[in-house]
Amino acid sequence: MSQTHKTKDTRERSRPRQEPRNGGVINPATMVRESRNAKPDHPLRVLVTGASTGIGEACVLHLDRLGHRVYAGVRSEAHAHGLRQRGSDRIVPVFFDVTDQGQIDAVAKQIADDGGSLDGVVNNAGIAKGGPLEYLPLEIWREQLDVNVLGQVALTKAVLPSIRAARGRIVFIGSISGKVATMLMGPYSASKFAIEAIGESLRSELHPWGISVSVVEPGAIKTPIWEKGRQQADRLDRVLPDEARTRYAKHIAAIRKAIEMQERQGASPDKVAAAVERALLSPRPKTRYLVGTDARVQALLVRWLPDRPREAIIRRFTGP
Repeated sequence: MSQTHKTKDTRERSRPRQEPRNGGVINPATMVRESRNAKPDHPLRVLVTGASTGIGEACVLHLDRLGHRVYAGVRSEAHAHGLRQRGSDRIVPVFFDVTDQGQIDAVAKQIADDGGSLDGVVNNAGIAKGGPLEYLPLEIWREQLDVNVLGQVALTKAVLPSIRAARGRIVFIGSISGKVATMLMGPYSASKFAIEAIGESLRSELHPWGISVSVVEPGAIKTPIWEKGRQQADRLDRVLPDEARTRYAKHIAAIRKAIEMQERQGASPDKVAAAVERALLSPRPKTRYLVGTDARVQALLVRWLPDRPREAIIRRFTGP
C-alpha cells in the first residue's frame, strides 16, 4: 500500500465516530447549531453596566434566567429593587457611575472579594446626545464621550484582572451608529465609532491570553431611549438660538419623525440580550453581532455602496 493510502487510512480511523440521527443522515447545520448553543458546565459570573432599564435590564434578567450570577450596575435603590423583584437572588445590584473612578474601583474590589474572578463584563452604560455641531456646546461632547467611551474603558481596565483570572470575555454594546452616522447625532455616533475601534484594538491585545472581545451592534431597539430622544429634541428647541432653530428646523422635524418611526418598529431588547448570551457562551464567539433588520440593512449599505450614494439613501429616510 502506498504511503498516501496509509496516511489516509490512519486519518479515517482516528476520526471520532459520529452517531447518526435523522434516519442515519448527519446534518452539518445541526452540528454547528449545537456547538454554538453549548452551555458552560458551571454558572458564570457576569457584570452588566447600565442595568437600570432597556438593554442592560434585559441582559441581566436573561442571564439570570439561564442560571448565572449577575452583578447589575445601577445608580439607584429603586432600580435595584425592581431587578430583585423580577429576578432571582442570583442578581447582585452594584451601585456605581461609570464616570466616577472611585465608585468603579470599589465595585471591582467588591466583585473580586466575592469570588476573585469574573467570566464576563457587558459594557452597556451609555447616553445619547445630539444637535447641530455648529451650535452644540463642547460640554455636550465631553459628557457624551466621558460616559460612552472613557467610562467603558475605565470599567474594563478595573475588572480586567478578574476577567483574566477566569479567562473571561468582554462585550461592548455598540450600535449600528458606530458604522453609519446620521445628522444631528454626531456626538453619539462618534462614541459608538470609538467603541468599534476600542473593541478591535483590545481584541488583538488580549488574544495571547484567549480573552474574547465582542461588539454587539443593535439597530433601533424598543427602550426608554426614544422618550429621551424626544426630550432632547424639545431641549434643542428651547436652547438653540433663533438663527439655529431657523436653519435646522427641517433637521429637527425629521429627527422627531425618525424617533416616532424607530420607536414603533424597534426590536425587543431581548434580542440584544440573546446576542450577548452568544457572545458570552458560544465556543467560538463572533467579533461583532448585528441585531435587527435595520442594522443588517445599514451594514450592507456600508459594505457595498460608496459614501455619497449611501448617504443619499439614508437621507431619504432620516434627513430633511
